[in-house]
Amino acid sequence: MYKHLTIIIALFWMTEGLKAQQLPLYSQYTMNRFLINPAVAGTEGFTTINLTAREQWIGFKGTPKTHSVTIDSKLLPDSYIAKAVSIRKKKRKSSRAGKVGLGGHIYNDHNGPIDRTGIEGTYAYHLDVEKTLISFGLSVNLFQMRLNTDKLTLSDDQPDDLIDGGKYTLFIPDASIGIYAVSQTYYAGVSTINVLQSAVQFGKNNTGKYHLNRQYNIMGGYKYELNENFLFEPSLLLKIPQTMRAQLDIQMKLHIKSDYWAGLTFRTGSAFCIFGGAKVDRYYIGYAFDYNFNSMMKHTYGSHEIMAAVKFGETARRYKWLNTY
Repeated sequence: MYKHLTIIIALFWMTEGLKAQQLPLYSQYTMNRFLINPAVAGTEGFTTINLTAREQWIGFKGTPKTHSVTIDSKLLPDSYIAKAVSIRKKKRKSSRAGKVGLGGHIYNDHNGPIDRTGIEGTYAYHLDVEKTLISFGLSVNLFQMRLNTDKLTLSDDQPDDLIDGGKYTLFIPDASIGIYAVSQTYYAGVSTINVLQSAVQFGKNNTGKYHLNRQYNIMGGYKYELNENFLFEPSLLLKIPQTMRAQLDIQMKLHIKSDYWAGLTFRTGSAFCIFGGAKVDRYYIGYAFDYNFNSMMKHTYGSHEIMAAVKFGETARRYKWLNTY
């Protein structure tokens, strides 16, 4: 039974391409780079709410499902938050409004008998360097990992310390850091996820041990204006999990009149993704389909991801050259 449970826990962290990871996989990461790097918080100038729903390998039971909600905003001098803080303190101090980004992230990962639900808070500090915005970000994360024993099918009646009378719910804290630069034509960032590599004990008499592995993310993109109606945006995302092989996403995206977009992503590990979306006023919606070049595709309908976002705030609140969607 110990081996069976170990396999289940390992499968929980698996993503596309036979690479085991503890972090969720997102195909439309360029639409919400805050998911990859905490320093992105507030760099658009808008207050943005983004929802993402992803289901992998449709056709199998108990396959990974990810749901997340993020919100990030820039703390501006005329914002409600800035005014409330100044009134409460009743003191004149040099204002950091306009240089601070705040963010939040709530998510749930489901894989067979294992659920992971977490919450994350982010603080980012922005600096203007000529025509480039440089941001430094810190996120604090706490998630709950829960094992649903009623969904386990046991092959024998032998007792096991990981199941019988053990801990079925774990609370794991950690943190992430990042640096991010964005201008009118390019963006780039480096982030480290699970900096503390927190460890917890689980099972009867703390028989088992689980700890987070650190992951490094390197991303970058360039925007090339073809003409007044078309903009071409190539980008890449390199994920380097500790003790595991790195994975690279190479993406090509075409923007049409700033209201539509479509593109392709190649992911090392024999997978590619087709995606597209549209903007209506302040609302954004996108869809992505992932296809794997392996025997699994004979038994599944691929992986699907839906993204929806809304942005609040007048254009005057933003840096004039920022237009990341």
